[in-house]
Amino acid sequence: MRSMNQIDYLRISLIDRCNFRCRYCMPEKADLEYILRQQLLTFEELLTLIQEVFIPVGFTKFRLTGGEPLLYPDVVKLVQVIASFPQTQDLAMTTNGFLLAGMAQDLYDAGLRRINISLDSLNPEIFDQIIGNPGRARWQQVWDGIQTAHRVGFSPLKLNVVVIPGVNDNEVLDLAALTIERQWHIRFIEFMPIGNAQLFGDQGWIPSAELRQRIRDRWGLMESQVCGNGPADVFQIPRAKGTLGFISQMSECFCDRCNRMRLSADGWLRPCLLNESNQIDLKTPLRTGVNLAKLREQVSQLLALKPEINFKQRESGTIGAYSRTMSQIGG
Repeated sequence: MRSMNQIDYLRISLIDRCNFRCRYCMPEKADLEYILRQQLLTFEELLTLIQEVFIPVGFTKFRLTGGEPLLYPDVVKLVQVIASFPQTQDLAMTTNGFLLAGMAQDLYDAGLRRINISLDSLNPEIFDQIIGNPGRARWQQVWDGIQTAHRVGFSPLKLNVVVIPGVNDNEVLDLAALTIERQWHIRFIEFMPIGNAQLFGDQGWIPSAELRQRIRDRWGLMESQVCGNGPADVFQIPRAKGTLGFISQMSECFCDRCNRMRLSADGWLRPCLLNESNQIDLKTPLRTGVNLAKLREQVSQLLALKPEINFKQRESGTIGAYSRTMSQIGG
């Protein structure tokens, strides 16, 4: 039975490679097997799927992810083309921000207006530990990318924070304070068991309700009238210019209002981040000349099945182990 919630939001992983090794995204010591270039969707194949399959079945909102999307060679050109489609109602990107300072203006000029940047710590040393590059001093370059995106005019500018107990949870108030004088939107994300199951098992996760209470005790907290395309519950410190969002996929199931699917860099369409069942391969039939109407029918059927595939029904899918890391799925 089709969900009452319209599925119209597609997260597109452009590339599975990343210039960071974030501890919550991938195993800390394992060598990942990256997708061979010839197995990745080509630029033309990706546009064909968007224009001839996804838009006709009702997708109007798109987010470009990775790996790290700014490593994708034609990312600015791709933004320009997707933004030009009359059916595109929203186009956004999630990035680690490391290459953003030199690309923000070109991306904005190409038509990108919304961007999420990962910033898991305000402490450069903790930041480098989280991203798996201790001693590499990456924080300043990411911070410069955030400042550049702000100056260029990206609005809303969102900062994503994956909260890891004992690692960065003591910075929640400092990160929340960024929204008081800036029209920035901080998104606190509960740590999930994808990518680094050992770290998740060692550290666990903190419910969003606990984080909200910490902020409420310090400044007060009220529900915000601002809402986005995703699953965040949005709040605001009284009189703050920005907002605080809480993505609570572990403690507060939001499957009933999930409006998204995910396309991997090698052409697999995944209906649920936390359940690996019922994925479909779109690249192989596309390359073997299957009629595009057939692909549209397959995607439409998967849309109808999505309510039964979501995380709350995860006992029907993968339990305890995932064949792809968070970095390979695109979050």
